[in-house]
Order: sequence, then C-alpha cells, then structure tokens
Amino acid sequence: MRRWYVVTTYSGYENSVKQDLERRIQSMNMQDKIYQVLVPEEIVETVDKKGKKKQKVNKLFPGYVFVEMEVEKEMDDRSWFNVRNTPKVTGFLGSSGSGTKPVPVPKEEMDSILRKLGMITKPKFEINVGDSVTITEGAFANMVGEVVTINEEKEIITVLIDMFGRQTPMEFQFNAVKKN
Repeated sequence: MRRWYVVTTYSGYENSVKQDLERRIQSMNMQDKIYQVLVPEEIVETVDKKGKKKQKVNKLFPGYVFVEMEVEKEMDDRSWFNVRNTPKVTGFLGSSGSGTKPVPVPKEEMDSILRKLGMITKPKFEINVGDSVTITEGAFANMVGEVVTINEEKEIITVLIDMFGRQTPMEFQFNAVKKN
C-alpha cells in the first residue's frame, strides 16, 4: 500500500532535497519502495514597484517535502533510512525520534493537497438535489432523507430527515450517504 509522508528539511532547500532523493532512489534501486517526491508549489502573479507583472513561485509548505512510499504494515527500514539520511533532511514529521517510524499523512488531507496541485481530480458526486438517500455513518445511520443542498467545494450535503414527526435539515459528508 502506498502512503505519503512529510519530510522536514532546511527551509529553502526543498528542491535540492527533492533532487537528492530522486537521485538516491535511482542509485539505490528503490523505485519499488519510494514512488514520488513532491514539493508543493503555486505560481502567483505579483506587481513590482514599476507596475510590471511578474510570476513568482511560492512553496505551499516551506521546509517540507512530501514522499510517497510503499508500506505493508509499517515503513520499510531501508526506505526510511535512505530518506532520513539524505543531505539537508532533518527528519520525518510525525516521528518522535529515537528510531520511531513516522505517521503517514491522512488520505483525505493528501487528496486535498493533490487536488489543489491538479495532480488528481475530485471524484464525481452522483447525487442531485431532490434525490432520496440513506445515511451510512454516524448516529443517523440507516435513516432515509431527501437531498436539499449540495456543497461540492466542502463536500457536504444537506439532507431532510424525519425526526420526531418533523423534517429536519442535517449536514453530512459526501461519503456518509448513498443514493437509494
């Protein structure tokens, strides 16, 4: 299973660390354990003192590099050692040191970052206003309701649920409902 980890670096050396890691992956033949190295950046247009427009590259997470690695139950010792001992790498985020393995970035958070960078697209939500849905998670599991609003950006859906004889609007995450 592939998981993303955050590597801490000296600020300003993110691209250098990325290049070094990519070289180490090739030279140590670790393409089957370490898949991608990512420095999230965005291009911002700025105006200088003379009124001239310029494009500037901003790092979204200064001092951090994201690494996608193979893990079965936990991270492989050789992969962990190679990433951790790359020049200008200060460690893994979520590792307390003393040889403890780091915690991977939660999938939802990483998907949000990858969507912002345009590396993945948001899955198409197949439910529309007026559709009947069943709640699949939480305290309202197995209740049926009618969709009244959909917020694609926040991935939240508002459903009218019959509670105590009244229609009550409740908000749910997209993944907490299924179409009937």
